Amino acid sequence: MRLHLNENTAGCSPAVMGVLTGLGRHAAGVYPDYDEARRAVAASLKVGVDRVLLTNGLDEGILAATAAAFRDRRGGVPEGVGVTPAFDMYETLVSAFGGRMVTVPMEPGFALPGDALRRATTGAARIVFVTNPHNPSGVPAPAADLLALARAIAPVLLFVDEAYIDFGGETLVSEPWFDELPNLVVGRTFSKAYGLAGLRAGALAANPETLEPMRRIVPPYSLNAWVTAALPAAVADTAYRDWYVGQAGESRRRLTAMCARLDLPTWPSCGNFVLVRVGPRASAVVAALAAKGIRIRDRSTEAGCEGCVRVTAGLVDDTDRVIPALEEAICAER
Repeated sequence: MRLHLNENTAGCSPAVMGVLTGLGRHAAGVYPDYDEARRAVAASLKVGVDRVLLTNGLDEGILAATAAAFRDRRGGVPEGVGVTPAFDMYETLVSAFGGRMVTVPMEPGFALPGDALRRATTGAARIVFVTNPHNPSGVPAPAADLLALARAIAPVLLFVDEAYIDFGGETLVSEPWFDELPNLVVGRTFSKAYGLAGLRAGALAANPETLEPMRRIVPPYSLNAWVTAALPAAVADTAYRDWYVGQAGESRRRLTAMCARLDLPTWPSCGNFVLVRVGPRASAVVAALAAKGIRIRDRSTEAGCEGCVRVTAGLVDDTDRVIPALEEAICAER
């Protein structure tokens, strides 16, 4: 059981499988046409096609935004700004492009540290990263706070990573907000709610002029023929997405109830995962579950996550299997 990478534990929708199995040799031999996929994704996000850039997973979107921001080398070494704990790709890509990562801690309860982020955004800053809902806690940030942050740091880019927004929280994908705030870039992925992690599909949404330098960074035909064909079917099957979002919500509820029974702290997650503070033997709990074929994520070495593990909340059947195993491992360590 893979409950450590926040994947969709049900896989893609049957509609997507129908498209994939219908592709033949010709699809593998030609470069794909992106037009239908672009239109489908833009329609699903309720924005114009010119406000969407398809990427090979959201990781490539983060790469494109960072590279575009770091083209401005005035003022010495460019800086990326973010929070800790956070998704490690932000710092990885900032470093890869010769920049320096500046981080500030989340506020108590994993609340967005808006004031601290503003203070950290100095003259060398080129991009600020925020994940909403936050990873690894799942705590959402109010849209009003994120918009206020974008206004305060302009013209520095605010990259809002909405990898888990399908499961809860307020999206910032909005044409009026993109028109008002050309420094706002929103990243989306189809790996989580839509189950396309293995196909690698993501998107950036922003003002068309903001996206233009990022378009020049993403290579042509970055998405392969299979994911290009699958995307329209995936975003059209809203019933499947909504069903899986419901499964994740019920799994979160059951995991949280189990933690309450064992007096283990959790946070109000809006993602497809739950962060649990199991104590100083977190690594032993992770190892005990791994011995039973259940993989969860050890986050105990990260600032603010001391003693914590993160568990994917996916199919309810999977959750009902992991709960007794987790209870047993925790009680054994106690």
